[in-house]
Amino acid sequence: MLGRLAAGAVLCFGLASMITGCASRPEAQLMFVQSAEDLKVDPAKKTLRLVKVNQQTLYFSDRPVRMAGHYTMADYLNTWRQGKDNFSEDPPNATLSVYEPGRKEQVLVVITISNPVVDGADLLYTYKVLDGAMPASGGATALFIDWIAARPGVGAGGVGGPGVGGPRGVGW
Repeated sequence: MLGRLAAGAVLCFGLASMITGCASRPEAQLMFVQSAEDLKVDPAKKTLRLVKVNQQTLYFSDRPVRMAGHYTMADYLNTWRQGKDNFSEDPPNATLSVYEPGRKEQVLVVITISNPVVDGADLLYTYKVLDGAMPASGGATALFIDWIAARPGVGAGGVGGPGVGGPRGVGW
């Protein structure tokens, strides 16, 4: 009996993409990091500006699939519109880490971000605060963006360029 269960599990996992009801292959869940020299916030418009943002957005994932790399700004912005569950349809949560002038410790704010727009060397987002207090401005800034499932073509040795899609988010 145990042998049949093991054989069934192997068959199920081997054909997961073709058979419904079986566990699917693990997908990489990409998280993103953006860094900038400065931060400006417009609380009236609910926008934040990553001033002189790095033009490379880092991505990484952990178990079950480990990978890391970076996207050009254009490729990162394309990920917002790709896949059945994309950031444009379901904006990600993010943690903003800011070193405000005159403070020894970083300020951390959990936000939801949407509507990324490039403006010269800057990147603007619309935001909604989930936890913490948004600083009016800051110095060195990092934005840690929640995950989205990667499709084939992302990561080392991938073919076809960047792509994303699939369920994501804490507690999804």
